[in-house]
Amino acid sequence: MATDLQHLEMIVEKIGEAVIATTVSVERLAEKVDALAIQVQNQGQQQSYQIFALTEALQTLVDSQYVSKEQLDKLTETLRIFVSLLQRENGQ
Repeated sequence: MATDLQHLEMIVEKIGEAVIATTVSVERLAEKVDALAIQVQNQGQQQSYQIFALTEALQTLVDSQYVSKEQLDKLTETLRIFVSLLQRENGQ
């Protein structure tokens, strides 16, 4: 009977050790998952900032292109007037 009790105590002790080891493993896994979640969140924020910066840069480029086109249109019109005046002076 004493041997059976000792055997049961040993089994319970092994089960306890296994539960503790499993708990430690689960805690470590949870920490790693938390770290990964934070990393993914940070990457998502960083990508959002990059997209925002690219959008702003693109808008600046579009605005610049619009201004450049307006200036080219004015220059083209001025050159047309100039050519027209030169042609009149030369009797054409």
